[in-house]
Amino acid sequence: MDFDLQAWMQAFIRVVRETFAERVRFIGLQGSHARGEAHAESDLDVVVILDSLNAADVARYREAIAPLPHRARMCGFLSGADVLRCWDRADLFQFYHDTEPYFGALEPLLPPIAEADVRRAVHAGACALYHACCHNLTHARSLPTLHALQKNLRFVLQAKHFAQTGEYLRGKAALMEQLSPSESALLIPAKEDALESVSGALLQFLGETIQHYSADGGTCANESCENPAPAMVAPYASK
Repeated sequence: MDFDLQAWMQAFIRVVRETFAERVRFIGLQGSHARGEAHAESDLDVVVILDSLNAADVARYREAIAPLPHRARMCGFLSGADVLRCWDRADLFQFYHDTEPYFGALEPLLPPIAEADVRRAVHAGACALYHACCHNLTHARSLPTLHALQKNLRFVLQAKHFAQTGEYLRGKAALMEQLSPSESALLIPAKEDALESVSGALLQFLGETIQHYSADGGTCANESCENPAPAMVAPYASK
């Protein structure tokens, strides 16, 4: 039987609103279902923002959603609006663009996001992947781990494309069309005998990206690192 996402989301929204009433500020959906790329076993990556959140609220939420169908597939983001307003703005850039609203709106709940925050999203994402790639290549040497790193590279490339153009491409197919051949190749899962070569190409790309997007103003500690700042963009403008 086909999964009816819209019917499931309406049931989810009803349960959350019955549980928290006027305290609900926002309900949304992220992940493959929001992007239209889901398969039969994809997670239901939901977002719930209340006015505030404590451990008792988490317990009430957990109890309320327990009877829902497909509970085992549920994951997502739960927060209070008071905390979300003070969240790292580089994280909020990706959070905003990757969230499909179902109840309420995110814009009034988020602080203004500047060009520097978008650049930092690129930089921080590349730094995390660089470290993980080095660790995997040195120690675990795991092909599934490399595949996970390639999957997560997508978010760095989305932010990088936005920093350059002001356009956020949520879907993988649309993003791949705009990437250079070398960038799009990094998103193709490595084959069994390509751990070394793909990891090397990934490290090279990430290292260059880290240098290019270092610091808010665009120059890293190394004076030879040239990093011209792109034109100012409006991070909430392209959804």
